[in-house]
Amino acid sequence: MQLKFQVHTKIQKPIAEVFDAVYNPTKLSGYFTTGGASAPLDEGTTVIWHFGDHPGDVPVSVKKMVLNKQIVFEWDAADDVERLPNQLPPSAGYKTTVEITFEQLDPTNTLVRIAESGWRETQAGLNSSYGNCGGWTYMSCFLKAFLEYGINLRKGAF
Repeated sequence: MQLKFQVHTKIQKPIAEVFDAVYNPTKLSGYFTTGGASAPLDEGTTVIWHFGDHPGDVPVSVKKMVLNKQIVFEWDAADDVERLPNQLPPSAGYKTTVEITFEQLDPTNTLVRIAESGWRETQAGLNSSYGNCGGWTYMSCFLKAFLEYGINLRKGAF
């Protein structure tokens, strides 16, 4: 059984605005990478994400970017191993793939889908996939709150 998941959220904003909020490091840092992002998510780049509530750098290797349509990246798998509170799990020695797609439902509504796959078929891989599924669900809710209401739900949440 392949370990993978998909979450989705409807954002009440035009597709270009929603895409930019994920692609643009300044906007992404306003609700998700609260410690900053080193660059835009351009194809062929490796961007470093920082989370103010978790120590450590998170390298994101962008494999594909289609303006207002799709962002695909790989990052270290983080199999659920024992770790200290508020510490990102160490790399498990392989990558998972994240695909974020944007679909214009009408001029003022966009559907954002986030899918991740590639974990090893182990209990640790399954646990990690569940953790990331929750994380991407949070991210999509944070994105919605940021764009529709101008608030950062991540602030103080962790």
